[in-house]
Amino acid sequence: MAVPRGAHVTAMPTEKRGTEGEILQKTAPEVKKPDLFRVILHNDDYTTMEFVVQILESIFQKSPAEAYRIMMHVHLEGHGVCGAYPYEVAETKVARVHERAAEEGFPLRASIEEA
Repeated sequence: MAVPRGAHVTAMPTEKRGTEGEILQKTAPEVKKPDLFRVILHNDDYTTMEFVVQILESIFQKSPAEAYRIMMHVHLEGHGVCGAYPYEVAETKVARVHERAAEEGFPLRASIEEA
């Protein structure tokens, strides 16, 4: 049985054998799903709303309507959740946001918090 990428095996399969060597019981490994982390965008006074929508559509694969909704939440509330991902994915998305913002000269910030 293949373990999904990013999952952790918490127990190895074991077999119980009878007195004549036959297998009486075989237990399957327990597969634990990876912990999720939220990616948060933070509002600032310089990054344009259009750029935030572009980021949400391109990096977080949001539809135009969902990207606009999240952007407005960030604008009005000061921060907003872009999605929840395994840690390595969340970390990569935050780095991509910072890279794209720097390329365009915006101070847009993103962070990670445990879901």
